[in-house]
Amino acid sequence: MTQPATAILPARPEFNEQGVPMSPFFGDVYHATDGGLGQARHVFLGGNGLPQRWRERESFVILETGFGLGLNFLATWQAWREDPQRCRRLHFVSAEKHPFQAADLAQLHQRWPELAERSAELLRNWPPLTPGCHRILLNEGRVTLTLYFGDLLKLAPKIAVQADALYLDGFAPAKNPELWTPGLLRTLTRHCAPRATLATWCLAANVQRALSHHGWALEKPPGFGRRREMLTGHLPAERRHTMPRRGGAASLAPSSSVIVIGAGIAGCAAAERLAARGWQVQVLESHPAAAMATSGNPVGLMHPALAKDDNFMARITRACTLYATRLLRTLETEETGLLWSPRGLLQLARDHSQEEDQRHTVESLGFPADYVRYVDAAEAGALAGATLATGGWYFPDGGWLSPPTLCQALLARWPAQLTARYNCAVASLRRQGDQWQALDADGAVIAEAPTIVFASAFDTMLFMPGLPLARIRGQISLLDAGTLPDLKLPLCGNGYLTPAVAGRHCFGATYDFDQDDPLPRADSHLANLDHLKALLPGVDTTAFDPGRMAGRVGFRTATIDRLPMVGPLPDEGAFLADPLRREAQLLEVPRHPGLHCLVGLGSRGMVWAPLAAELLASRLAGEPLPLERDLADALDPARFLLRAQRRATPVPVETYE
Repeated sequence: MTQPATAILPARPEFNEQGVPMSPFFGDVYHATDGGLGQARHVFLGGNGLPQRWRERESFVILETGFGLGLNFLATWQAWREDPQRCRRLHFVSAEKHPFQAADLAQLHQRWPELAERSAELLRNWPPLTPGCHRILLNEGRVTLTLYFGDLLKLAPKIAVQADALYLDGFAPAKNPELWTPGLLRTLTRHCAPRATLATWCLAANVQRALSHHGWALEKPPGFGRRREMLTGHLPAERRHTMPRRGGAASLAPSSSVIVIGAGIAGCAAAERLAARGWQVQVLESHPAAAMATSGNPVGLMHPALAKDDNFMARITRACTLYATRLLRTLETEETGLLWSPRGLLQLARDHSQEEDQRHTVESLGFPADYVRYVDAAEAGALAGATLATGGWYFPDGGWLSPPTLCQALLARWPAQLTARYNCAVASLRRQGDQWQALDADGAVIAEAPTIVFASAFDTMLFMPGLPLARIRGQISLLDAGTLPDLKLPLCGNGYLTPAVAGRHCFGATYDFDQDDPLPRADSHLANLDHLKALLPGVDTTAFDPGRMAGRVGFRTATIDRLPMVGPLPDEGAFLADPLRREAQLLEVPRHPGLHCLVGLGSRGMVWAPLAAELLASRLAGEPLPLERDLADALDPARFLLRAQRRATPVPVETYE
């Protein structure tokens, strides 16, 4: 069982006698008395040879040990914007145990008006203070902030990054010794690429000894302000101890082309993320338009999942929900015709016993109220605008979304890099040199590229029949506006119900295993009416004739562990022909060259697809991953092969004579 989430304790603005912001948790200042912005520019940018080192590169990656006020990040971003020779993409990875609330950070940033524009964009995207990894895209997606909230000692091994520059900027070793231990410095060094550099104001002897021991060649150039010296360092060109690339995927060149099979939520999200990186993407879809299968449902729900033990499902869904919400806000500003409503969502308990359990879960997790809070039946009813039998979880940023409009918005973002071809069914694949060819039913080549991404749900089994995927029929029901209470926000729990969208309420949905009927059925409508009755006990559902109701059928695709598969596809034949040891890791599993997938999204496609696509594209680009390593591994398509092998391989028993 995974450990429960630990509540993030936010920092509060406090100042010392000189007016310098300080932390009450550590009794130390956030920056030098001589000025925070000057320190950021002199020590961390200058000490790492920036901006010169990022020039004429495709991307540059910075790893920082303490985000604090965000000054180092804002100064770096500002320098990057002002440099005409800057790298195409800037990645900044940082961690913070006690982050500020957005309002407090805004107040503190007023001290540096020259950063106002950058600060405003950062704060518009500032996440709720929940633990784990937050992927934040800024500057039209060219600046990526990967921000970890929590204890860096626990998080550091889970960060997936190969940094070009290291900002060592924790509080002083005397105040926060945990951030300067030899073990943590070793882990951070392993996160650095060959020829990486570091910079810090800290000159503690034990820190210098640890860094030297881990391979850093150190120097002491002039320091900032009243400090005579600071510390810089660089790693050699060839190193033994680096964190390996995850998932067995080699990065693609910026000019690479990619084929994405499928134009549902998964395919559109994958195509958009790949095109955003400058790759030429062809989407091949067998239907006449995008989002004509399950992603064609008129409306669906957006909300996280909670679990008392904050398990993999809950952690992944939290990261995905927050990322998707930021994406949707961005798409909304682009006037793409996106239909969504982030005005809140209620997940109601089925009875009073579960309601009490939900209340205890929220209390034990300690998440902030702007992410989730428990509400009783009276408050829930006021929020929903209807009489409800129970309370439950209220997600303030939850809501409903139209999947077809999301697909169209994603496909429209990068017209120079992304082409969608419809009525274009792929019947088979052929390997030709280092290229994959997609063939039609007559064997003619439709398209070719070095990389293919399968995002065609259960149809992926046509090409990879060994994948552990299940096909689950789901029927939704539709009722005209005015036939149900005028809800202010969607409800879910035992089924779900939306406010009237485009003149109709949507509710359901069934989970029909081993059923292939593509047309709506009366018995499924009857099951959905039972769900409706559970959510709104005051509605007389007998007034509706299941035989005459409108509805729609889609087929979800799910894995046996209910988590999606994202990443390079394993070569099962090679794996079985040369079995690995029982303790083998995912990196050791052989993969099909150039074949990747984003499938198995179940009923959470809208929530999971955007961040899953970012994960897939990050793997291909060799970029910092947008999830902790253990969560990324939990989505690796090869996980099922390793699990099967471990179950089948006996554990050796030692004997003693």
